[in-house]
Amino acid sequence: MVLNALLRVRTAGRKLDFFGLGRFLSTKMSGSISGSIVNFASLNAKGECPGYLIDTDGTTKGLIVLQEWWGMNEQIKKQAADIAEQGKFKALVPDLYRGKVATDKETAGHCMEELDWQGAVKDIEGAAKFLLSKGCAKVGVTGFCMGGALSFAAAALVPEISAAAPFYGIPSPGLADLTKIKIPLEAHFGEKDALEGFSSKKDYTALKEKLDAAGVNAKFWIYDAGHAFTNPESIFETHREDLAKIAMQRMVVFMNEKLA
Repeated sequence: MVLNALLRVRTAGRKLDFFGLGRFLSTKMSGSISGSIVNFASLNAKGECPGYLIDTDGTTKGLIVLQEWWGMNEQIKKQAADIAEQGKFKALVPDLYRGKVATDKETAGHCMEELDWQGAVKDIEGAAKFLLSKGCAKVGVTGFCMGGALSFAAAALVPEISAAAPFYGIPSPGLADLTKIKIPLEAHFGEKDALEGFSSKKDYTALKEKLDAAGVNAKFWIYDAGHAFTNPESIFETHREDLAKIAMQRMVVFMNEKLA
């Protein structure tokens, strides 16, 4: 249902400017922050996972940034670098598709449909352990759309995660029981999100009620926006720069507090 809703989004006349894994082995970002391709151990049946590391000096706070359904493209790498610079985090983007990057919604849909979600959770666990091995005292996770759903799942399933901030995505009950979350949680959704069964108002309202009843330490921020409102290249044409800045600032403050 969710995948079909995503595939119905109109993209006629729009060029999606995405680039594949490996275009740059090292990419210079804003300021003195640079990113590089790394590989880390994972219990995923596919073995070790590649990722994009922003190795910020002088910090013990680690943050995993999870991709949308496009894969580990330039947009998510830049977003991770911006978050790392703003919050002074060591940030890691796991390449959950292992080199595949979609440039159209049909390909993205196939990649998301073929993803082993339980294996992806194992990749997130491996990413957390990698950041801890790099000197991080605590590790948080954030993600967008598909990555938001996986952020929720990681909050429930990965003991190495100390805080989670998912954006507009909810996993299926078969992947994770979110009432079992024991760490601080800050979720971000758009009130005009129309992806029913994944991130709509009906979905996040029901989830909040469920988490409140279970005593989960969760804060929900709701914005006057649609799905993917933080992504300037969103095919939904719902990007809201003003609200994206507010949401990112809130997430950074939350992570700095919980990972200190």
